[in-house]
Order: sequence, then structure tokens, then C-alpha cells
Amino acid sequence: MATYKSEFLNTLAERGYIHQCSDLEGLDAKAAAGPITAYIGFDATGSSLHVGHLISIMMLRVAQQTGHRPITLMGGGTTKIGDPSGKDEARKLLTNEQIDENILGIRRAFDRFLSYGDSPTGAVMANNAEWLDELKYIPLLREVGRHFTVNRMLTFDSVKLRLEREQPLTFLEFNYMILQAYDFVELHKRTGCVLQMGGSDQWGNIVNGIELGRRMIDAQLFALTTPLLTTASGAKMGKTAAGAVWLNADLLSPYDYWQFWRNTADADVERFLKLFTEMPLPEIARLAALGGQELNEAKKILATETTALMHGRAAAEEAAETARSTFEEGRLAASLPTIEVPAAELSAGIGLLSAVVRAGLAASNGEVRRHIQGGAVRINDVVVSDDRTTLNDASLAAGGVIKISVGKKKHVLVKPV
Repeated sequence: MATYKSEFLNTLAERGYIHQCSDLEGLDAKAAAGPITAYIGFDATGSSLHVGHLISIMMLRVAQQTGHRPITLMGGGTTKIGDPSGKDEARKLLTNEQIDENILGIRRAFDRFLSYGDSPTGAVMANNAEWLDELKYIPLLREVGRHFTVNRMLTFDSVKLRLEREQPLTFLEFNYMILQAYDFVELHKRTGCVLQMGGSDQWGNIVNGIELGRRMIDAQLFALTTPLLTTASGAKMGKTAAGAVWLNADLLSPYDYWQFWRNTADADVERFLKLFTEMPLPEIARLAALGGQELNEAKKILATETTALMHGRAAAEEAAETARSTFEEGRLAASLPTIEVPAAELSAGIGLLSAVVRAGLAASNGEVRRHIQGGAVRINDVVVSDDRTTLNDASLAAGGVIKISVGKKKHVLVKPV
């Protein structure tokens, strides 16, 4: 493995973050010479980021911990357009109020990983609406648009794939790559930012920014991307059958977050320990060498360390203990995810199918029936074989709750209120 002069690139390389760089030698020299400023952009399309964004946040964390200044650039402006990368159709346009609300939600995750402030390495929260909303159309075309050729823009995957699939690409979305490139130039002028990082699917957009910076202001800028993150099964990181694995606790409980990492495939354990925890590399190598049932201990450590970074050590240890008491001792753990139902509704009786769907353990009644047929559904740890089963006051276990389980790892408590 290459050895770099800068601790920043050494750390990124050792832990598997680097996929492509526009000029590794030049960036290494600059990072070794003193603090640099680096940014990653995040559009505010939802109220929370998900696990698929975590590798980007970790890169910014590494930058800060190795003496550099990270910028989290919120796309308050670009969210109004929508990034066409990897999309077959245009995103739903959000109002300014929705975008602002989403930014507040996303900031909560950043605060767990980065330290914001006025110090030389203090993270900066920027919003491209500050400059994009103020742009005048004709001056933008004259100053920025002349550096882009339609011929080249048509070669970018974000455009080409949409056209090949004969899916509409609006002129609004077509402008996204120009504005993202302009963001890099604007951040350089405002903060001295010289590095944009992101996923490998953003390579073309980031290189656009480097070229625009050179042409407009004769700036030397750099691009650094991470590998496209997929699980050993080939699935996109952060997506599960149940939906996105959200970072914010109001959308996904710390326990469910812990369980997501606990269910990591054997082949992914070492890679995920390097990317998503800050454990020493020799300890990761020791855990990765474990086999069979022992590897499950490595998965529990992965789950606890990742959850501690996102939700705090106390929440991580509570999730680990909940899992231990639930799975190893078979006890009903009070800290399991809980849904509340009106006491009168439970007294009248709630059908098992609708209860399982309502608890978020299945997507439809048909899916619940299939789980029942496979012997995977349990009420208070007793297997249910009849899909006409009804939950009522008689179903309440000790503690005044009903424990619904689907498979070995999905449990929810139903609590009457």
C-alpha cells in the first residue's frame, strides 16, 4: 500500500476510503504542508441522511481528526433542482420551507461526527442557497455556462443513462452539474476550499468543478472519491427490504440501527470495521480472522461501535444488552422498539395480520401470511400458526405488553395506552 506524507491520506488509504483522486501527489503535498479545507455536498431531499451517506461523513471526520477543516455543504439551492445521477425520473420539487426543515434534521447527524466552530479545524456548515439563489440567469450563462459544452455534458452517466432509457431529463436537471461545479469555485473563493470528496458516482461532477476553477479563477483544486459501497451480496449500502437505514433516531431506533450492523454478512465485517469504526487496525485484523460462531462476536462489536458513534455509547450498550437478553436469554426486554395502541382498540381485538404490519415487521398482510406459514411469527415467544389469530387483553404478557416477533431478529412490543 502506498505511504503518503500526510496523515490524512495515509488514514484514508489504510482504511479503504480512496477510489480515485485527481492528483494524489499534489493533494498529499498540500495536506502535509498544513491544514486544507475539504467539502462534501448533501442535498436536503429528506429529513435524515441514511447509512449510504455514512462513508462521506466518516471521510469528513477523518479530515478533521487529522488536522484539516471539513465543510458540510447543504444543497439548499441544488435541492430545488434535483441531482439526476442514478435517477430514472425527476425528483419531486420541495418548497423552501421543506428544504430548510430537512437541513435542520440532517444537521443532527453531522453534530454526532463533527465538531463545528471557529478553530482552524472547526467544521463549517454551508448552504449553497446563499449564492445560487442570488445568481442572475444571463450573467451566469456568460460567466459559467461558456465553460461547458453540451457535447461533453451529454457524455456524463447521469445524462446518458436517462436518455438511453428514454426517460425524460428536464432542462432544470440538466443544469445541476453546472451548479455543482460552481459550488466548488464559490467555496474556494469564500473559504479557500481545495478538495471536494464524494462517492465514485460523483467523479464527473467533481472534475467539472476542478476544471471550472482552473478556467474561471486559475485555482488548483482536487477531487477524491470513495468506492461505490455495496454489500457482499451486491446490494446498495443503506437499503434493506424494510427500507432505508436512517441515521436519525426518530426515524430508526438505536436498537434497530444496532441490529442492522449486527446482521452484516461475514464477508463485509473487516471492511465495515475499517470504514465505519475507529478501532485500531491490528484489532480489526484480529476480529476479521475469527471464524464460525466467533465471527458473531466481531459483528456485535461492529454494531456497538457504529451505534456509539451515531447515538452515543450509552444507547449502543443498551441496544447490545437488549439484543443479548432477547436472543440469548429469551427475556422480554423493555427497551425493544415499542408501538402504542389505544387500550380500547386492544380490548376489542386487533387482527394479527394488521398488528404485524402496523408494527413495521412486514409490508403487507400477504407477507405476514407467508411468515406464518413458515413458522416465523411468534407472540410472546410462542409460534403462531393461524393467520386469523387476534390480539386482545388476554395476549398481554408480564409488564403489560405484547411481544411480536418475525424471525429471530425482528421484535416489537405492543403497549396499550
